[in-house]
Formats: sequence, C-alpha cells, structure tokens
Amino acid sequence: MEFPQTPISQLDKEQTQELCARLRARILQTVSQSGGHLSSNLGVVELTVALHRIFDTGRDRLVFDVGHQCYAHKLLTGRDGVFDTLRSFGGIAGFPKPSESIHDACIAGHASNAVSAALGMARARTLKGEDYHVIALIGDGALTGGLAFEGLSDAGESGENLIVILNDNGMSITQNVGGIARALARERLRPGYLALKHGYHRVIKSIPGGKKLYAGIHRIKTAVKQAIFPCSIFEDLGFAYYGPVDGHNVYQMARLFAHAKKQGGPALLHIRTVKGKGYPPAEASPDLYHGVSSFDLDSGALPPSGPTFSSVFGESLCHLAQEDQRICAVTAAMTSGTGLEEFARRFPDRFFDVGIAEGHAVTMAAGMASQGMIPVFAVYSTFLQRGFDMLLHDVAISRLHVVFCVDRAGLVGTDGETHQGIFDVGYLGLVPGMTLYAPSSFAELSDMLDHAIHRETGPVALRYARGGQGNCTEHWNGEAVAYLRTGEQLTLVSYGEMIDTCLEAARRLAEAGIEAELIKLNRLLPVPFDPVLASVKRTGRLLVVEAVSASGSVGERLAAQIAREGMASCAVRLLNVGDGFVPHGSVGILRREYGIDAVNVCRVGEELCRRGG
Repeated sequence: MEFPQTPISQLDKEQTQELCARLRARILQTVSQSGGHLSSNLGVVELTVALHRIFDTGRDRLVFDVGHQCYAHKLLTGRDGVFDTLRSFGGIAGFPKPSESIHDACIAGHASNAVSAALGMARARTLKGEDYHVIALIGDGALTGGLAFEGLSDAGESGENLIVILNDNGMSITQNVGGIARALARERLRPGYLALKHGYHRVIKSIPGGKKLYAGIHRIKTAVKQAIFPCSIFEDLGFAYYGPVDGHNVYQMARLFAHAKKQGGPALLHIRTVKGKGYPPAEASPDLYHGVSSFDLDSGALPPSGPTFSSVFGESLCHLAQEDQRICAVTAAMTSGTGLEEFARRFPDRFFDVGIAEGHAVTMAAGMASQGMIPVFAVYSTFLQRGFDMLLHDVAISRLHVVFCVDRAGLVGTDGETHQGIFDVGYLGLVPGMTLYAPSSFAELSDMLDHAIHRETGPVALRYARGGQGNCTEHWNGEAVAYLRTGEQLTLVSYGEMIDTCLEAARRLAEAGIEAELIKLNRLLPVPFDPVLASVKRTGRLLVVEAVSASGSVGERLAAQIAREGMASCAVRLLNVGDGFVPHGSVGILRREYGIDAVNVCRVGEELCRRGG
C-alpha cells in the first residue's frame, strides 16, 4: 500500500480522509497476521495525522507514553515498506525505538513516564539554546500512575514550552461542568477565537509594561472563569488547558495544535478518541482487541484460547478465596491479563484494581498484610520492576506476608525489550527473606499458590510463563527440587517453562551415550544448594539452563556456591540470555538466538562431558 508523496500539511480534506482510511486498513491487515496492539492504534489514526500535519517529528520530539499506539506514526515516517515485519525477529518493533528511526524520540513500553521524559528534553533544548517543539502523548489510563502527576506538577511550574496531549479514550478526566464549560470549549476551538487570542498575546506583550498588564488581566480572567465553573486540575498545575476536542477530526485538532505551537509555555490539549475506531469488533470490545494474536480480519473472530497459567491462577485463587475470607486480589490495570476476571465478579469486595500504579499496589498490599489480610498481587514480571523499592522497603523489612504472582516471567516474545520478564529472578534475589517458587505445570501452580498463601510467612512469589503448560503436568510433591532423570555424567538444572527444553536435551544426550541427571528446581529462593551440589559431586559437571538475565540468575548463585565449597575441579556452564536486553521475536526464535534451545543445550552438554570433569 502506497501513501501519498504530498506533504501531509498540504493534503485537502478528501485526501486527508483517504490517508486515514489507508492507515487504518494497513494496520488492520498487518495486525490480523502478525498480532499486536490493535484497539489503541485504530483509535489514534486521525490524531497521528494531525500531529504530522503540524509538527516535524524528525526535529520536533514526539514522546509516546507506553508507545503501543505508534503504528500510524511508523507508517508515516518511512516504515511502510517494512511494516509487514512488525514484531518479528529482525523486523520493526511494536513500540517506538530510536535506533530504528530518528522520528522515534525515545523507547517506550511502560506507562506514565512520557511527561517526565518530554520535560527533560524541553529543558535540554532550552539550556542548549535550540529551537524545536516537544510533545508528550499520554493516555487517560496512564494518568492513574503517580509518575505522570510528578511530571505534570514539575512541567506546569517549569514555564517550558511543552505540549502535553491527553488522549482520553474512555475514562473521565475532568469534572463534568455542564453547558457553560462545554460552550467555552467549543468557543476556544473556533479559528477566529484562536487567532484573536494569539494576536492579543502578541500586541499586549509588545507595549511598555505589557507583560505586567497581561499578567494582571490573566489573573482577573482566571478568577472570573473560576467563579463561573470549576478550574481543571491541569490549570491548577500551571498548564494552559484546551479541550476536550474530537480526536477524529483532523482539521479541528490541527488548528488546536498550531495554536499551542505558537502560544509557548506548558499547554495540555485534551483529545477525545474512540478506542478501536473504524473496526466494529474492536469498537465493541476494545479491551478484547487491545493486544491480539493473529485473527480473522473479515469476521473479527479471535483464535480460541485454551487454559493458561494466568487462567489457572485465577481459578485457583477463587477456590482458595471461597474458603479463606482473608484472601484479597490486587492488580494494576491487568484484570484480564492476569486471569482475575472471575475473582473480580465473585469477590468484588476483595478485588482491587489500582490502575497503572504498581508501586502503590505493593505498598497498599503491605498495609493490608499488616492488618491481617492476605493480599495476592498478580502482576507481569516487567511491571513488578516498577514496585521494587516498595517491595524492599514496605514489605520485606517488616517481613509482611504479601504473595506476588509474577505472570509473563521469562521470554514473552514479540513485545520486545520493555516486556521480556528476564530480570525478576535477579531482583527478587536481592530482597532479604524473599521466597520464590517456579511451577512448571498447572497443577504445580495451584499447589504452590495454596502453599504460598497458607504455609509461608513474609514475602513470597510465584513466577510462571505466558501461555500453557508443557509435558510436565504433575502435582507438586512439596520438595524444593524434583529429579526428572537420573545420570552420572552430567547434572542438568532448570525450572519453569524451560523444563520441556531440558527434557528434550537430556533425551538427545542419552542418544549420544551421555546420561544426565535432570534436576527441576521448584523453589528458586532460597536456592536449594544441597541437592544440586550433591549431584555435582557425583557427576563433576553442572549445566544450568534459564530464560533469564545472567546477573543474579540461579546459575550464578550455584556457581558461586560451588566455588565457596572448594569444588574447583567441577566443570560449570551457565546458559541464559546474557546481560543485555532481549529484542522482539517469537519465543522459539529467541531461544535459538540465545542458545537455550534443546539443540544447543545438548551440544554444550556434550562439550562438557568430552572435556572431562
């Protein structure tokens, strides 16, 4: 699909509408095949076109919050020819990425940080005496995160030329102030009003004493306006506030953007959009089509999904909560993703969705635990990172019994660097008193959840992968380790979703005449050193396979313990994803790329055995 070569700023109304239709069709066609974020991208097509009509993102800095609404932006900035590679290994990312294009101001994958990043860019621009515009595009959902308001508070006081665009696609942000406020919002957007206001600013500031006169008139105008209807929170923070306006009217938005561009100072533009716009299934169920795998474009039918670790966790927690009134569920805007929809329906008084506020969730859970409740915080691995200080300070120091159910642990695939769950083993290992379990099957997840809630004290976590279970389907026997194969030539250690890979590698090794003892770690923290070291003393060789970062991995801890025990003659190899960030791509491809697939595990095992103990 070719997009017009004419600059967007020169397109007439018909051409602009055609461009929006083409963008929407291209996004739908690609995402239906590759998967990705659909509803959010369909909702900002006109908004993105309006931005590119007024700003030059090759020079001006457009900062996305989260960034999963950047597809139209990518298509308009020279990536339409490679858009079919979206989220595939070696292809373009599903989030903004500066290494991919000068038009991507910064990487974005987590919420609520756009205003802070944009303010930093604006201040750098001012200090360097440069001339360009900085725009932060933030959604109403991201305003549930405290970092967003930290940025807004500072930005409003800064006086910097900074434009914040609030994409409001569902949650009410400002107070409903009735007909007067709506009339004023409509009046502000008329071209004559904006031109008059701009001319008034220019003239009054040019006369002697004009700045003081303008400040006095502005104070009087503000006082009168506040007497008529309540001021928005954004004006209280120091922003010039405009809106709300129709986020699917390109020309209305473009006029507003042009005015904000000329005005200077911090401005907040409130844009109302419809999530999933232009595709009826996504408009009807925007949450269902937020992040999708490939689907049937004509019917909108999504592929059927079987049981997953998330769904089994939700079912198990419901069963336990039925019997124990102390159990509460906490999530951070991830009710469906973490499997808690049924819990929310059955136990609404004990279900708490705090919004995109993981730090708050952790500390709130600490408060609940201190008063005798048993809070279970279900959160993606990559998002729990945002609550690390609260976990350390508010939970661990007081040894409060909070249960963390860490979803999407390990490699999650096509969402890339910002979403891979490869750091949790390392950072949870820094928390004194932390206990960490790693179920490999649905049955183990249910058993370990019950144990974590009723048998453990202090902070305890379970980490599990995205998707379904593998060939291990057994219940947990309550032990820290399980012996899946016996052997005298090699100790092979792994856990969680990597067990199937290691079972296949052990089978291949056996075919090559090498018998490996495969130890599955059920508990990762505290590390069960004794059974592993007892095996290594027999075999003389240790191979640890993990889909996590090298730093703080279980393998590193085992290797350090072997050194402390004076077992220098033992041969040790650690297979993990290293100390960098892991890009987007399918899980299978990433495992091969980082050498933690069955073929490479077998190859390394053979090398260890050939070299001797």
